[in-house]
Amino acid sequence: MVQIFPLSTSGTGCSNTRPETSVQNDDRDLLDSYSATVTAVVENVSPAVVKIDVTHHLVRRRGYSQRRREENNDAQPVTGSGSGVIFTPDGFVLTNSHVIHNAATVNVILADGRELKGELIGEDPFTDLAVVRVSGQDLPAAKLGDSQAIRIGQLVIALGNPFGFQATVTAGVVSALGRSLRVGGGRLIDNVIQTDAALNPGNSGGPLVNSRSEVIGINTAIIPWAQGICFSIPVNTAKNIAAQLMKEGKVTRAFLGIAGQVLDISRAAVREYALKGSRAVMIAHVERGGSADQAGLLVGDVIIEMNSHRIESIDDLHRLLTSDLIGQETGLAVLRLEKKLFVKSFRRN
Repeated sequence: MVQIFPLSTSGTGCSNTRPETSVQNDDRDLLDSYSATVTAVVENVSPAVVKIDVTHHLVRRRGYSQRRREENNDAQPVTGSGSGVIFTPDGFVLTNSHVIHNAATVNVILADGRELKGELIGEDPFTDLAVVRVSGQDLPAAKLGDSQAIRIGQLVIALGNPFGFQATVTAGVVSALGRSLRVGGGRLIDNVIQTDAALNPGNSGGPLVNSRSEVIGINTAIIPWAQGICFSIPVNTAKNIAAQLMKEGKVTRAFLGIAGQVLDISRAAVREYALKGSRAVMIAHVERGGSADQAGLLVGDVIIEMNSHRIESIDDLHRLLTSDLIGQETGLAVLRLEKKLFVKSFRRN
């Protein structure tokens, strides 16, 4: 049995205990410090957080009877909304691709009430990021931080417009790092930030901010049936994607020119070639004239390495096929009829 002693005693007992009022004052000071931090962050960043209203291309409503078809024979706009954050003084806004995808019109509402027309600069469904631009005077801009410096357990604040409620603030901690999140384009995003700062529909595209008022992520997704499991795209990824979108209007990635499927390698091949893991990617199709075709790869070849990196899935290939590899020579290790071959160099177009 465990005996519980009170924090404060009279007469004999623990002599180094503090009066109850002192404990309460310390707790109050701690709470005030936390509140002051969150309040300061909100004051610094919230002017740059925007609400994004979009109107998608018109769709035709359908009735259940001839009379209803006649009554409903009008085209109705499909609308949606999300959040975003201005990150340059000249009006560039970061948001999610799924917020503005296929939008016919984009309206950006600032924290001060101004409503500005948004111009889509570009989007990248593979990272669920997009850049919109607005024109206006005295536009506030948030500072982009460094997502590499994030630590599990640190305080984070999410700002956005969930369910259309503007300027909503939630706070929490970084729950995990290095998560992988599959987005609408089918690609995996690496090093995604997991947080328990509450997110809801409409938060998408809003910033995740640290205690220094620096944007460290762009909020993107929740798990609807879970509680406190929310995800943000790391700001370092957002910086790279935004730079490409602002320069080219699109994101260019390396292209191998194959279709593949994951399979298990025989135990004999794993032992003979000292492979880590028992899976690899078998080439199911080679695009004629593509990089793989030029390198002499064949249907049935099993890719086990690229640039000395072990390949066990299609996602492993996606991770390596970045824009940095475009036009560069690289190497593949493949199994062909259980024999290991090296394609020492080929160029991706």
